Amino acid sequence: MMLNQFFNGAATISLLVISWFFIRFWKRTRDRLFLYFASAFTILMVERIVRAVMAVDTEWAPYVYLIRLAAFVTIIAAVVDKNRRS
Repeated sequence: MMLNQFFNGAATISLLVISWFFIRFWKRTRDRLFLYFASAFTILMVERIVRAVMAVDTEWAPYVYLIRLAAFVTIIAAVVDKNRRS
């Protein structure tokens, strides 16, 4: 149990750092793709936090994956937006 919490925390911090990198790239280039990716990784970070706080055996646990779906839809929207502008 303790090792699982450790890895969940490491994944959360990693997602935060990735989001910061994309924000830094967005500030340098002003390309919306980086802003989309930063928001997607922030959403994934929030999903990790919600899963860590929520008890796994509750009836609401499957709905947490809708947050992950929102992140992946954001990534798809970023790719589509980038290809339409090119």
